[in-house]
Amino acid sequence: MEKNKKKINYNYAFVFYDVNEKRVQKVFKVCKKYLSHFQFSVFRGDTTPSKLIALENDLKKVINADEDFVCIIKLMNDNVFGESLLGKRDKSTGEDLII
Repeated sequence: MEKNKKKINYNYAFVFYDVNEKRVQKVFKVCKKYLSHFQFSVFRGDTTPSKLIALENDLKKVINADEDFVCIIKLMNDNVFGESLLGKRDKSTGEDLII
């Protein structure tokens, strides 16, 4: 193990997921607990390193690793990425689709 390896404290995250429809509502609720809903199966927002660990642990409890896919992109802050939004973004975030 490297002595001088710095631990990075991530403070912003994106979550994208594609899960079996039986688990969509559970994954949605877990993500909503930690981040802001952006579009359909996408969440993003400010967080803390400990909340990211809790998010990952909670997601592991509700997904089936053999069937589902979840991607968590971790950033140091919301100023380190560029963003281009193309096309019409519905004002609805898709939350009304969750029963």
